[in-house]
Formats: sequence, structure tokens, C-alpha cells
Amino acid sequence: MYYYFFGELAVLEQNFAVIDCGGVGYRLGISLNTYKFLTKHKIGERVKLFAHLSVREDAQDLFGFYNIEEKNAYLLLTGVSGVGPKAALAILSELTYDKVALAVATGDSKAFTRASGVGPKLAQRIVLELKDKIKNEQLVSSSESFEDVYIPTNSAKSEAVTALAVLGYSRSEAQAAVNRAGLPDSATVEENIKAALSQLMKNI
Repeated sequence: MYYYFFGELAVLEQNFAVIDCGGVGYRLGISLNTYKFLTKHKIGERVKLFAHLSVREDAQDLFGFYNIEEKNAYLLLTGVSGVGPKAALAILSELTYDKVALAVATGDSKAFTRASGVGPKLAQRIVLELKDKIKNEQLVSSSESFEDVYIPTNSAKSEAVTALAVLGYSRSEAQAAVNRAGLPDSATVEENIKAALSQLMKNI
């Protein structure tokens, strides 16, 4: 229903922000990372937050995200059984969206236990379900060329492609971005992710 809000920053707290759009104040729950992003702006300055409306039987809540990747990570996390909006924001307060993708790609369930309310069992479920989701849904279409979808044998680059798929990119554009980044085989998964994201941002 809502894609983003662009308006004046009216109120900012660690767990929520109010954006004034045409005289209407929208209260959006936010992660600590989005809060840190918003602290770079003064009250009254115009800001843009990507948004999601969570509808439950007893409540309707708006959530805001400093970029589309964080929103995509939130949607993936809340799609995991046992992960609600509160837990998803707790995770995104401890881990940036690229760290979430990296943890899933490398099977690092312990990374998620840093978030308040996320125990070992739930952390393992997050990794398992999101890896399965990527395998089942982020499939390469038959129309994509072999050059675009070729996954290198280098494990760091391969895991970086999977991590970018976690963030909502198709495997073909993720692979193309990793290729364009052109990092050496000695580069880590995280270095490949960051370099590929820089390439993807150039296309926006």
C-alpha cells in the first residue's frame, strides 16, 4: 500500500520516527540503523523512508527503512516462522542488511542471536528458511544468458551472489555486479558484497 514517505522529519526517537507529509504525521517504527541514518538530518529537514504497512487482527503498524535493501531484508525476515516485526527490527538494529545477507549465505546463525529476543533455535530457522527461500524462489529464468548466470567456483564470490539474492536482487544481476566489481579471488565474501552493492547503486 505504501512504498515510501517523503516529507519533513517531525519527531525522531530510537525506535520510531514521525514524517510530516502534507500536514499529516506518519509514525513509523524503525531499526537502530535507520535511526542512525536519520540522526544525520535535522528536525524539519525533508527525508525519505521506504515503508511497509503491517496489518494484524488487532493492529496496523507502519515501519520505515533507510533504503530498499533494508526493507527487503525486513520482509524476508518477517516471512520466517516465528519472526514478527519486533524481532525483525531487533535483528536489523544489530545487523545491517548486508550483514543479514552474509549471515544467511554463510550459514552463520550465531549472528542473529545478537538481536534481542532471538535465540539459537530461531536463529537456525532464519538461516534454514531463508536459504531454502532463495533456492526455491530466486531461480534463474530460462531467458537469462549463460554469461549472466554463471556462478564462479570461487566460494566467496558464489556466497556473495547468494547474499545479494537474499536482498532481493535476481541472481543474474547479482552475478553481473560481482563480475563488474572484479575483486581478486582472495577477497572475502563481505568485500565482494560491498563492492557488488556499489556497482548496483550506480544503476539506480
